[in-house]
Amino acid sequence: MENATSSDQADLKKAQSADDGEDNKTPPTPLRCFTGALGAATLSLLTYRLTLAIAATFASKPLTSTNQIALGISAAVRTLVTGMAALGTGVFGVAALGLAALGIRLILKKGADQEAT
Repeated sequence: MENATSSDQADLKKAQSADDGEDNKTPPTPLRCFTGALGAATLSLLTYRLTLAIAATFASKPLTSTNQIALGISAAVRTLVTGMAALGTGVFGVAALGLAALGIRLILKKGADQEAT
């Protein structure tokens, strides 16, 4: 019974140290922000091109079924696939903008700190 209590206490200490572990994190630097923004912008551009290719492929191949249920399911799947690709484009684009803005903010903050001293 005592072993279970000591292991629970050890687990609690690990959880607390994980919560207090902010000192172990490296702070963001402008270089890391701009590198991440470049990667995210690249992925955004690639997913944008993928979205265009998917939409063009779907537009060039019309549905040929006479079954209304099959047509409805096909339209829904096409919409879902195109929408997921567009969502990826938007997510990576917003991430790129956010990382670039953070990098600019860090540069301006560093400049303001140097002026104050």
